[in-house]
Amino acid sequence: QVQLVESGGGLVQPGGSLRLSCAASGISFSIIAMGWYRQAPGQQRELVARISNGGLTNYADSVKGRFTISRDNAKNMVFLQMNSLKPEDTAVYYCNRAPPYNGWGQGTQVTVSS
Repeated sequence: QVQLVESGGGLVQPGGSLRLSCAASGISFSIIAMGWYRQAPGQQRELVARISNGGLTNYADSVKGRFTISRDNAKNMVFLQMNSLKPEDTAVYYCNRAPPYNGWGQGTQVTVSS
């Protein structure tokens, strides 16, 4: 049974930073690509960062140069370092396989506001 648990969200001022964490279980973590997704109110969920099982990364244009995805295969965890945050980054952030499994975790809320 796949279980994905996201944490690390919160309220931050524009220009600030947050580090999100995701703990995965019930999957062959080290052999799959993982991604961070986000969903803002009234919008579709979108993939913002992806990391292959070998560590190759890809980013959405909107976060390139500001966000960094990483993974720890020994701990079955994936991280998202978010710097220079903007109000438009406000969303619920989720981790999942890339492409995603059908099930999702509860996500973690990120709010960027002064």
